Amino acid sequence: MKWLNTQDAAFAAEFAALTDERQTESARVDAPVAEILATVRRSGDAALCEYTARFDHMELTAGQLRITAEEVDAACAEVSGELLAAVDLAASRIEAFHKAQLPEDFRFTDQDGLTLGQRWTPLDAAGLYVPGGKAAYPSSVLMNAIPARVAGVKRLAMCVPTPHGTLNPLVLAAARRAGVTEIYRVGGAQAIGAMAYGTQSIAPVDRIVGPGNAWVAEAKRQVFGRVGIDSIAGPSEVVVLADGQNDPRLTALDLLAQAEHDELAQSILITTDEAFASRVFDAVDAELTRLSRASIAGASWRDFGGIIIVRSWDEAAALVDQIAPEHLELMLDNPEEVFAKISHAGAAFLGRFCPEAVGDYVGGPNHVLPTSRTARFSSGLSVYDFMKRTTFIAGGPEALRRVGPAGAAIARAEGLEAHALSISARLDMIDGQNN
Repeated sequence: MKWLNTQDAAFAAEFAALTDERQTESARVDAPVAEILATVRRSGDAALCEYTARFDHMELTAGQLRITAEEVDAACAEVSGELLAAVDLAASRIEAFHKAQLPEDFRFTDQDGLTLGQRWTPLDAAGLYVPGGKAAYPSSVLMNAIPARVAGVKRLAMCVPTPHGTLNPLVLAAARRAGVTEIYRVGGAQAIGAMAYGTQSIAPVDRIVGPGNAWVAEAKRQVFGRVGIDSIAGPSEVVVLADGQNDPRLTALDLLAQAEHDELAQSILITTDEAFASRVFDAVDAELTRLSRASIAGASWRDFGGIIIVRSWDEAAALVDQIAPEHLELMLDNPEEVFAKISHAGAAFLGRFCPEAVGDYVGGPNHVLPTSRTARFSSGLSVYDFMKRTTFIAGGPEALRRVGPAGAAIARAEGLEAHALSISARLDMIDGQNN
């Protein structure tokens, strides 16, 4: 864990070291992923069954790839009423927020008589990848599926690995609540290939979203262009701005809430109060003796965690923009004032009683967010990812007479004669009709 102070002479170099892109320790998987994708594209269902047997230790026939409605019923029956109610509350809030995001079409007629506009339409089909095994997150099902359904996507196909045949009941309950009825017991890069290229049992989709391991991320990268994807996500990260009026234990828990995701996750505290920072440091150590995922959280905090002492919140805001974190907490008396000075963050959480974990589950805005400084140029998942814009122009002879000559002139200057003639020939016709 790095302890930095902006007044130290070596701060710039230390800050750069802290925020340098974290490198994974896993070997490159581009070649084996390419082989899997090519095999799925060539052999379809047979490849899916072969890879499921090899990686998930489950023998399947093509007819067993799809999880039946009866299996979903049985899985949902295993979930407690309390958890089902929690999923329903989360889903309702996520749905309400994303409905508020829906864009509107527009149309207007300009001074030259051309009618211009823009129309939004949903994708025909979206694919949702859901991790299986110990990394099974029903919240991700809700966050990925609900925006697609709100956007109007007609078909949602979900792939989830079922190691040794084990279905995660809460994941299937979340899928049902989110309106997903087409679910396949396929995981890994082969699932991405199936959704991108299609097989005998799985029709191809237009965009693939959802988290996964390095193999899944690489597969999404390789099929991009054939289909759209949400992003190539890196490890989770949070920056917490907190003053000395906060409870050190609560601040420590917020830092560890990110650290427990992954050994490569990063948690950074920025504060003006060095004594408070020391209390948070001690609180982190104390919590690490109790957390069930202490080995993961401890490795993350040790290798990538940081505490930065700043002279002012203006200085803190400038550092946040350099980091461009996935998650930003502003545990201050005046969070709105400081937030107004920050341009680059995936999602922000304002106030002492609005921890980032609220956003993971029940806040409403999407928890699929840009990582690894990509918040400088990208945004979290939204209904816009499942819609596309079509612009349109309508006009008659008089409008063409006003704007056409300029278009023809530019076309000739570019050496595109047919472009110019497609306009000028119409202008000649209009002039002939008027004479």
